[in-house]
Order: sequence, then C-alpha cells, then structure tokens
Amino acid sequence: MHRNPYFLIHVCVLLWGFTAILGKLITLSAIPLVFWRVLIVSLCLFIWLPIWRQIARMTWRDLGITVVNGAVITVHWLFFYGAIKAANASVAATCLALAPVFLSIIEPLWRKKAFVARDLLIAVIALPGVALVVGAVPSGMMAGLCYGVMAALLAAIFSLISKGLAVRVPALCLTTVQMSTGTLMLGLLIPFWPLLGDSFSLPQQQDLFWLVILAIACTLVPFTLTNVALRKISAFSVQLAVNLEPIYTILLAAIFLGEGAELGWTFYAGVALILGAVLWHVRLHRPASEPAPT
Repeated sequence: MHRNPYFLIHVCVLLWGFTAILGKLITLSAIPLVFWRVLIVSLCLFIWLPIWRQIARMTWRDLGITVVNGAVITVHWLFFYGAIKAANASVAATCLALAPVFLSIIEPLWRKKAFVARDLLIAVIALPGVALVVGAVPSGMMAGLCYGVMAALLAAIFSLISKGLAVRVPALCLTTVQMSTGTLMLGLLIPFWPLLGDSFSLPQQQDLFWLVILAIACTLVPFTLTNVALRKISAFSVQLAVNLEPIYTILLAAIFLGEGAELGWTFYAGVALILGAVLWHVRLHRPASEPAPT
C-alpha cells in the first residue's frame, strides 16, 4: 500500500463511503450519533501526547478559527446524518456531491475575487442533475434532501476555512481541536436536546460497536492514510478521489441496505450529471505537472 499511494487514497475514500452506511445502521438519531462520534475521536487523539505540544504552539488566532471551523463541521454532520435518517444514505451522499458546486460559487465571494467562468460552469451543468434528483426523491424524503443540501453548503464553508489553516497548523492538531469543539458544544447543549426532539442516552451495545467503527475506521484511519499518501501524490489526486465518495456510498447502500429499489432511474441520471460536472471541473483544474495515476 505504501508503494501505491493511488490505491491507498482510494482505500480512504472507500472507508469514508461507509460513513453514511454506518449512519443508517446506528439507531441513534443525528444529535447523539454525532456527539458520540466526536467524543470517541477526541478521546483517541487526546491520548497521543505530541498533540498537546502542537496545540500549545498554536496562535490564539488560529485556535479561534479552528474552534469556529470545528463548530461548522459538527453542524455539517448533524445535517448529514439528519439527511440519512430522514431519507437514506444515497440521497445524503448525492447532496454531499453538491459541495464543490457551492464552493465554485461562494469561494470568489469569500476571497473577494472575480468569478471564474469555468468555475460557474460547474453550477450550470449540475442544475439539470439537481432537478432530476429532486424530482425522483419521494415526497417523504424531501426533508432529508433539504438537510443534505445544508450539509453540502456547510462542507464547502468548512473547506474554505480549512485551506488557510492547513498551511499553518499540523493536520492532526486541527482534527483534535475540531473534534473537541464538537464534543464540548454538543455536550454543553445536552439540556436543550429535548427541544430538538432528542434526549441524552448511552448507546446500546450494537450501536456502540458501530460508533467505534465509525470513529476509528472511518475517521482516524483514513485521515492517517491520507497523510501517508500525500507524501507521494499531489492534493489534486486526493481531491479527485474524494469526489468519487458519493459513488462508493451509493453502491455500498445498494449492496448493504438495498436502497437501489427505493429510487428510480431519474435519480441515478441526476447523480451521473452532478458527479460528471464535478469530475470534469476537477479535470479542468488539473495542474500541468500532475502525473497520470499508475
């Protein structure tokens, strides 16, 4: 695996693809699911002593921005798992594919730069796909579709904030602060969970098993493997592979959850248009020096 970083990064994306599947298998609703996930990840990271030294070297400004970004990714997960619970894994994964579309629109506004025509083109090409997906989703899943769109928007914002932080702060240090922020935020809000239709409870044995898998196998492990792969391949290759995550998720959902029968051909036609636009857009941005995968 160390000799083939392209295979390594696809292993990571495959593991991320299981995130939505596990979210469907876990019987907890979105808020407690996210709380236990970030808590387990935080505890695993806290036992690694070098993390504490890295956090101590962070500037107050970077620490504050990372805390805000941790809150953003936490709310993103609430909407993402809310989409899975209200609809299914395929719908949630398809909505997540809209994140690059949102990014192409809000990044120029965020950076206060002029819009790039080819970046706007991705949004235009993806629109018919969005229309097909919306039209094919059963009425009972529309709430989940809306949650998924919000999750995609927050994922785009998280990506924008992370770009500046990643060049200054070690990756695992960022993850530790972000996961700890989510744990603290949701933990402090436990008394208010009933207002959102949830209540605090310890996970059942089966849920705890899946939660540990979600936290370790679908969060910590792929994160570490991605850092290994980045030593040999460019960020472009990683981005291209990550954009394939919805495909993996939809295939896994059809295999393990039998979701293929819930959605018609128009849904999958819409998925193809959205993913085609995203992957084509990434191809246009491919650096001239980027080697072909082997």
